[in-house]
Amino acid sequence: MSNTTELFASAPLGPLTLPNRLVMAPLTRNRAEADGTPTPLMATYYAQRASAGLIIAEAATPNAVGQTYPNITAVHSARHVAGWRQVTDAVREAGGRMFLQLQHGGRVGHPATSGMTPLAPSPVPLPETIFTPGGHRPAVVPREMTEQDIRTTVADFARAARNALDAGFEGVEVHSANGHLLHQFLAANTNRRTDGYGGSIAARIRFTAEVVEAVAAEIGAERVGLRVSPGNTVNGIAEGGTEEIYPALAARLGGLGLAYLHLVFADPDASVFGEIRAGWPGVLIANPVLGEELTADGVRRASERLLAAGADLIALGRAFLANPDLVERLRLGAPLNQVRDRYLMYVGGATGYTDYPALEAPVAETAQPSSSSNDALDGPRVA
Repeated sequence: MSNTTELFASAPLGPLTLPNRLVMAPLTRNRAEADGTPTPLMATYYAQRASAGLIIAEAATPNAVGQTYPNITAVHSARHVAGWRQVTDAVREAGGRMFLQLQHGGRVGHPATSGMTPLAPSPVPLPETIFTPGGHRPAVVPREMTEQDIRTTVADFARAARNALDAGFEGVEVHSANGHLLHQFLAANTNRRTDGYGGSIAARIRFTAEVVEAVAAEIGAERVGLRVSPGNTVNGIAEGGTEEIYPALAARLGGLGLAYLHLVFADPDASVFGEIRAGWPGVLIANPVLGEELTADGVRRASERLLAAGADLIALGRAFLANPDLVERLRLGAPLNQVRDRYLMYVGGATGYTDYPALEAPVAETAQPSSSSNDALDGPRVA
């Protein structure tokens, strides 16, 4: 393999210059304390992966009612900020850069976890069970947000963004993907409102746009990214109007000067990818669809295909999870570690988290991708 690929070239991103175009995608790993405070083990995990051009840290809730699952991170208290500061200090010392993803679960939550009834655009429950501290339980009917709830939540996102900068992050990513609150406003089956936040495409994109605009006003647009997942049906989402939603959202936010737009499960052959790229004036991060077995050749091919289609940066999840030195392995064409059993993803502790090995010695560039048959069963819960 040649090592001259664009993947390893430097790239500008807001106020930063990234040393390469490989981004560690946000991955929920459930290693925080019960109240959402990051732990020292998390500092080790992220510092191990500091060679990524950018790390986007896992989803952190901007308020208590937005909590999704047990032991996920938060960023709405002084204790959360202090915990995250340990993480960002460790990553910076290792030479890395971090954004923090801000995520409100909306209907993806449960009183057994947060102590509160979830909020959502409409009282439409998640059509499946949800994991809580007491195991899987039936989802509850969320409370429909009032306009005051909406204003309060927008303000919570802006405050959380300020907290993130106080915790040492370079910026934040607003999460409007994967069936969580902002995505619920975008989708017709979860947004049945008849006020100014539901019905038309312009009304359905309004909440996401107002959150992004408030966050940008608080910390500067050049430090704000937005994550979307067009057509994604996870968490019971049926968007309706995918081809109209995202070009409209890009058009509304395109003039703000945001750091980036992050596209999940990006398909360079899909028409919506082309429309988003054509309509988005700034940096586009694309997350490729990969097979269960990870190989250096497969990851590089998928990544380079997206770069050729117009992406500026490539976000990888499972590959970074299992390979703390992923950038070097891809540069050399070295074998990749495979993701271990899915039950190690969320059980806490170092196993399946900080114990993935780095390369022990230099590997020639002619090294072949691994033929390991280790199964990567379910990928990590995408934040």
